[in-house]
Amino acid sequence: MRRAATAAAPLAAIADASMWMSALLAPMAVAITAFVLIVALPGAARAQAAAPALQLDVTLDPATRRLDVVADVRPQIAPPARDFDFALHPSLRIESASSAGESIPVTATTRRHGLQGWRVPLAGSAPVRLVYGGVLPPLAARLDHREVLQALPPMSAPEGSFLSAGSGWYPQPAERFAYRVRVSVPAGQRAVVPGRLEQETAPADGTGRYRASFDFPHPADGVDLMAGPWQVRERLMPRGAGEPIRLRTYFPATLDAAPGLADGYLTDSARYLERYARLIGPYPYSEFSVVASPLPTGFGMATLTYLGADILPLPFIRATSLGHEILHNWWGNGVFVDYARGNWSEGLTTFMADYAFKEDDSPAAAREMRLGWLRDFAALPRDGQPTLRDFRARTHGSEAAIGYGKAAMLFVMLRDTIGADAFARGVALFWQHQRFRTASWDALQAAFEQASGRSLQAFFAQWLERAGAPQVRIVRATSASATGPHRIRLLVTIEQAGPAYALRLPLEIAHASRSELRWVDLAGPRTDVELVLDSPPAGVRLDPDMRVWRTLDASQLPPILRQWIVAPAPRLTILSDDAAFRGAAVDAARSLFERPATLIPPGEARAGTAPVLVVGRPADVDAALARIGAPSRPSEVAARGSAQVWTTAVADGVPLAVISAVDADALRALARPLPHYGAQSWLVFDGRRAIARGVWPAPGTLLQVQSGTTPTR
Repeated sequence: MRRAATAAAPLAAIADASMWMSALLAPMAVAITAFVLIVALPGAARAQAAAPALQLDVTLDPATRRLDVVADVRPQIAPPARDFDFALHPSLRIESASSAGESIPVTATTRRHGLQGWRVPLAGSAPVRLVYGGVLPPLAARLDHREVLQALPPMSAPEGSFLSAGSGWYPQPAERFAYRVRVSVPAGQRAVVPGRLEQETAPADGTGRYRASFDFPHPADGVDLMAGPWQVRERLMPRGAGEPIRLRTYFPATLDAAPGLADGYLTDSARYLERYARLIGPYPYSEFSVVASPLPTGFGMATLTYLGADILPLPFIRATSLGHEILHNWWGNGVFVDYARGNWSEGLTTFMADYAFKEDDSPAAAREMRLGWLRDFAALPRDGQPTLRDFRARTHGSEAAIGYGKAAMLFVMLRDTIGADAFARGVALFWQHQRFRTASWDALQAAFEQASGRSLQAFFAQWLERAGAPQVRIVRATSASATGPHRIRLLVTIEQAGPAYALRLPLEIAHASRSELRWVDLAGPRTDVELVLDSPPAGVRLDPDMRVWRTLDASQLPPILRQWIVAPAPRLTILSDDAAFRGAAVDAARSLFERPATLIPPGEARAGTAPVLVVGRPADVDAALARIGAPSRPSEVAARGSAQVWTTAVADGVPLAVISAVDADALRALARPLPHYGAQSWLVFDGRRAIARGVWPAPGTLLQVQSGTTPTR
């Protein structure tokens, strides 16, 4: 996910079967362990353009957490304003302020959103120089995956430092601005900032300081700085007649030493960059880096991605998440999001990365992803659902179901509506028209209208402005012989809950030995569709491949963990008096649920309707399920792994999820990974690793066609 004002993508296990051209596999990665000077790329030392709005000279010492900065700022302030107002983190204090060589006063103003406000007067067009520093907060290494999506302070430690764009570590001169950063860290550390690496120096003997400078000449909404005890590997990726793209990994020594890991990331980065350059347009930057984070992050920034060191070795990260973050260099960091008017970037990126990889795999895999989006949506509480236009950034699972799932499905439906060729032209036009500009959903609509030669106003309006989803069902299907040999007339009556959507839906018609698909148009609360067939139909089913955003019926909705994750008032029962086990159970529940759970005794699990999570050791779990009349342990999770998780319901329909763990350590191990499996019905864990998982079958119902009657309207 792109790092935004509030930051990015569920790390879904998706395989990409596309292959990278063999010519780019030849260059080997170079491990950069000791060097004196590296100039970024041929031509990087060219004469600099006009000074950017922000220049930072940064000295960071992670061992002491000391940060010192000299900032030269050219504020972009509209007349008649004569003061520059900015904010810094409270840990940082201004030592001096000057302009054109003369001291200027600096005044502390109000504190907002955890940042201290400051004000300096402006005199003419001369830049303002601010000298400031302080001791940063320590790295909050125990943050979970949800907490890193919230506002973070600038943090530092020897194992890693993260000064995020929104943390107040620098004075922001404008909403969007170009910048240049020079950074110095101790010799055992490396530092990286999004942008072109202009030069770097490091002592060959491991003493002294590492220094690097970065230039970002395009409009940016912030500056992120990362540092860590990394080993750097590099490969140059040729691209036509232009300068090559610098590919790098910044990994801690243990990851860097893992056989094939860094090389694999460099190879896969090149493969994704080539893929999206072909589909959209040339890669807009000079480099791309994969940077290991000590936090559970998955952030995409211009020229790099910042991924948690714990997940970097997992195969599915390279197969899916890496491609998603690389694509954000086009969508979000190459074309900027007009957040005030809705975030289109995550949906388009999910469609062109995560979902496209499933399409590469097989039609069945793509269908399973579409079904997962609809099941995630069905797990949301009905009240208070946002519209897609309202989505800004993901902080909870409910927002992801809309901003990622519904938005990606919009692009599935749009491609089905205008055709694949027009859709591809629309993507390319959007990039050509909006590159390094701020764009809204309206700009996307305009590009696809130009590509398809038709108005899409009604299509975008209903999917962006309306909350929820259509509720559609077949109420009757009848057939009879029609004129001509072997001709059958089929009349299908379809109803929608009001107010009705304008829909184009696929209708499956099952015959004795085959099925066929017909697309039908719906516009009102009731539509009678008449079709002429070559053989008698046995049954009909709406949208069997899940190509339309809609509310699924109960026969297509197995229980999945998302129902517990987003539950407004979840309940928890712990089947143990052991303090260590109970503590681990509370931590696991806190990690899973987005809202606080109410602790209840086991006997109250059948009372009420709110979802219940039961946590215990295997024997205690099996006995408790029998006492409350719930189904016994399913065969899929029996006698496997250190912990098992599954969903079910008690006899009166109360949703019930179970975590069965051999001991407190097994519970603690699954607490962090478990929330990432919201689309699953059951899982088996061996420590932190999910060794088996699945969704309970729910194929939906085929409505039988009544034959032998004359269809009437």
